[in-house]
Amino acid sequence: MDLNIVRSEHGCEAIGPDSHLPWFAVRVKSNYEKPVSAILRGKGFEEFLPTYRSKRQWSDRIKVLDLPLFPGYLFCRIDLSRRLPLLTTPGVLYLVGKGRIPEPVDDTEMMAIQSVVRSGLPALPWPSVVVGQKVRLERGPLRGIEGVVAKIADQNRIYVNATLLQRSVSVQVDSDWVSTLDGPNSVLAA
Repeated sequence: MDLNIVRSEHGCEAIGPDSHLPWFAVRVKSNYEKPVSAILRGKGFEEFLPTYRSKRQWSDRIKVLDLPLFPGYLFCRIDLSRRLPLLTTPGVLYLVGKGRIPEPVDDTEMMAIQSVVRSGLPALPWPSVVVGQKVRLERGPLRGIEGVVAKIADQNRIYVNATLLQRSVSVQVDSDWVSTLDGPNSVLAA
């Protein structure tokens, strides 16, 4: 039985002959998501790279980019007994799992991710931060400052308490300026 795989601009839709295989998260090198996705597709794998649109300010213009919803990851249906062609793909680091054993992504999670992408609604990556968590500001005028999340205003703005000159200052920053620090309050999962 030879079924066609319908591909959207966001990756594969699961209606092909491999649709019985489980989805796995594939960890790839930074900024290699799109090339690895194209190579895997060329090798015959059913891959899925969810993306979102982002406006980026450059010195002379604003550019709209399609960026990975999960930076450093893409998804692929695979029979683990035939994973060598995937693992030898340039840019692929490993299959995500527990220890050295790859774990499939839950089907309901994959369906939810695919539904979000297909819906056309704006979806953005969101740092897994909670009030009280230690963070570092990676961008903007306060780059390098560490602080504690005081309030999450909305999907784009958070408040960070930073200690400057032995005084606590609360600043509102863009969520993409923040990276989490490992610690007892950290909830970021690898």
